[in-house]
Amino acid sequence: MKKGFDCDLYLKVQKEKIEERINMFDKLYIEFGGKILDDCHASRVLPGFLPDAKIQLLKNFKDDIEVIFCINAKHIEKSKIRADYGISYEMELLRLIDNLHELNININSVVITMYKCEECVHRLEKALRNKNVKTYIHTLIDGYPTDIELIVSENGYGKNPYIETTKKLVIVAAPGPNSGKLGTCLSQLYHEYKKGVKAGYAKFETFPVWNLSLMHPVNVAYEAATADLNDINMIDSFHLEAYGINAVNYNRDISTFPILKNILTKISGKSIYNSPTDMGVNMIKSCIIDDDVVQKAAKMEIIRRYYFALCEYKQDICKKDIVDRIETLMNELNLSINDRNVVKVALDKFEKENKEVIAIELQNGKILTGKESELLSASGAMLLNALKELAGIPDEVYLLSSDMLKAILSLKKKTTYKTSYSLNVQEILIALSICSKTDEIIKKSLDQINKLQGCEAHASYIIEQSEINIIKGLGINLTCEPKM
Repeated sequence: MKKGFDCDLYLKVQKEKIEERINMFDKLYIEFGGKILDDCHASRVLPGFLPDAKIQLLKNFKDDIEVIFCINAKHIEKSKIRADYGISYEMELLRLIDNLHELNININSVVITMYKCEECVHRLEKALRNKNVKTYIHTLIDGYPTDIELIVSENGYGKNPYIETTKKLVIVAAPGPNSGKLGTCLSQLYHEYKKGVKAGYAKFETFPVWNLSLMHPVNVAYEAATADLNDINMIDSFHLEAYGINAVNYNRDISTFPILKNILTKISGKSIYNSPTDMGVNMIKSCIIDDDVVQKAAKMEIIRRYYFALCEYKQDICKKDIVDRIETLMNELNLSINDRNVVKVALDKFEKENKEVIAIELQNGKILTGKESELLSASGAMLLNALKELAGIPDEVYLLSSDMLKAILSLKKKTTYKTSYSLNVQEILIALSICSKTDEIIKKSLDQINKLQGCEAHASYIIEQSEINIIKGLGINLTCEPKM
């Protein structure tokens, strides 16, 4: 895949930008937006951006950094699910803690925010105690966020427990949006200034990119990705007024900036930032080395988001206005589903064969298909065909014999209760892995599996979530027709 983004340069200039901001204060609290691990959205729209780039960035500060995680008590109570992983915010939080511990990144504590006596919180507290992670509780503040006199007082932020921190850089992160990161940062700043510590606040967000145009596909892709949050990219009017420069931010940050600025001024006694863009430390644009590559990748992401929303609407997971919003974004960039090459191939094959199909476009531009049969699901067939093509194995050669597939299928029928028993992509991978120990051709095929990363695929039907997770795990960018 051709790169459009220089990740090595990014790690260098982003580190320098954060260090510059740190040097303005005795201690810096950074509200860390987006995914701290596995930022696959960024890697899709910025080819060359590594999914673990943010972790690599944090490791550069390892000796001077500690992390506070926030989670909203309501999200625990409602078992809110991360759509990308299919796990709850609570489980995602524990996953993040385990991963950061393995990377030797210091975790200070977890703050349970907006607490209103939810019983389920005690379960999480126990799990965190077992991991030797401190837990703090922040309750709702009356009059938040407009009653600044009350908020910035002993009856506001003063009621929250102070989180003892020892490092110069404190990252405040979360397993998902609306987790209370900003409130936690401001609460800490209140306590720091009471103790005579000149602490500062900054915001680390990858998207939107403030110095790309409002309608740049990277920024539009972010808006498509957050359509369920009603985030809308806008010109930062405060930045324009202060500096005469167009800067892109999103509606929530712009609308709350006057309140946030007043709170920060009340805490510190002086005004530091003139706009919400001023608060950020985003250095993405300076590391884009091929804008055409990046624009094309971002446009494909918008179409993928559209299909994702269509399938969620079909399954009554999201509302129609989310679909309509992304469709409007596509129209603004003159995008069509046919711009995604695999869509037409998959649908044409389905019409011809009257069987479910998945089409996959390899990195060299060649498009292959896999169709369902009594033995194989469409995804299983697609995987076998793609691996054979990548390994240069003739089409007439079978990687797995029909006798073997029938034997696996027979066992599956005896041990599961499903209307469809054809072998899925996970089962095919297991069979290939076992056979690769004694079969050189299969080993040669499996050696190509990393070449599936970044490939585009489209299914003529909504694939089961378990299969979607495996296909995504292979790095394949999959979309599905909204058909059960």
